Amino acid sequence: MPQPTLPPAASQPLAPSDSPWRVLLVFLQLGLTSFGGPVAHLGYFRTEFVERRRWLDDAAYADLVALCQFLPGPASSQVGMALGLGRAGGWGMLAAWAGFTLPSALALIALAGAIVHWPALADAGWVHGLKVAAVAIVAQAVWGMARTLCPDRQRAALAIVAALVLLAWPAALAQVLVIAGAAIVGRWLLRLPAATAAPAPQRWPLSRRGAALALALFLLPLAVLPLWALASGSPTAALVDGFYRAGALVFGGGHVVLPLLQASVVPGGALGNAEFLAGYGAAQAVPGPLFTFAAYLGAAAQWPWQGWVGGVLLLLVIFAPAALVLLAALPFWQLLRVRPGVQAALAGVNAAVVGVLLAALYDPVWTSGIQGRGDFALALAAFGLLVVGRCSPVLVVALAAAAGQALGWMS
Repeated sequence: MPQPTLPPAASQPLAPSDSPWRVLLVFLQLGLTSFGGPVAHLGYFRTEFVERRRWLDDAAYADLVALCQFLPGPASSQVGMALGLGRAGGWGMLAAWAGFTLPSALALIALAGAIVHWPALADAGWVHGLKVAAVAIVAQAVWGMARTLCPDRQRAALAIVAALVLLAWPAALAQVLVIAGAAIVGRWLLRLPAATAAPAPQRWPLSRRGAALALALFLLPLAVLPLWALASGSPTAALVDGFYRAGALVFGGGHVVLPLLQASVVPGGALGNAEFLAGYGAAQAVPGPLFTFAAYLGAAAQWPWQGWVGGVLLLLVIFAPAALVLLAALPFWQLLRVRPGVQAALAGVNAAVVGVLLAALYDPVWTSGIQGRGDFALALAAFGLLVVGRCSPVLVVALAAAAGQALGWMS
């Protein structure tokens, strides 16, 4: 008996709101299974919240991704926080962050001592299989978003140009400039159909006054913490200051934050460089955001709060600026995005987001995951299971990890 076919995601009605507890459970599942780094996370999020659960549509999701790409901090985590905020208010935002972040953070805290002694653990074959699975996840995201967000030649060309620029200039600053340039091009050159010129905005339970307060709380530690560290000479003050600045001033998230974290812990002697790099390898072997590397550093570093307390403390410190700057930006983003001129600019940005994902599909996702014919075959099989077979990403990730381990034994 033939199975009924579902209508496209864009034609299905959006789901009603949820409780913070429900948001926590949904993001906890993602926090336990979302391997592959921030770009892959955006693919997981799109599959879960746009296609499966219908929390928002493709255009609203791309708008949110574009906003978080502009902001400092871990973009995929900020997208998750915003989804939780829109779904269940402030508690939903906290639940989304906790569910997505704590599994990997707790794993890294537990593994901190072992990784210091056995850094080769991060080079296991099953870890490589997870990187190959990320190739398929990102390819699925590019495929799905391109069909929705690049429906004409102009926007398809804009996506290709964005990808070419980022491939030639692979820097976090380039990503921001490409998105800004796409907004300008879209504002003046794109002509949208009347039906798509002013879609209903995403509603955020936050006022302008609340946004202003969040901005003040974001900026205040940037002025106060360096003075505290300088005046006290305390290792606690130095680490808190360094980790807050890392979370507040780094665009692009993920790998971009590593040099600042290294400068915060290695030169002062809190952690050796070998232990630092071992923890970095472990951070890539667990699901969830790479910023949870801060939990490993807090647990392993030589300072008064060494252990799980230090891991949790530095985890909160590095994520705090990302949450505050997101809260400061969301209300103003909502007010601007409903204007026709801004909608044209956002159409350009949406196309550029596809280009950003396309460039990232090659570097770092493809370059770090595909090392031979066997890897390509595994990635192709995973892509087929996701797109053609419509299998759960959890199943695909598990199969890829097992296959990666098998390939490692055979090589």
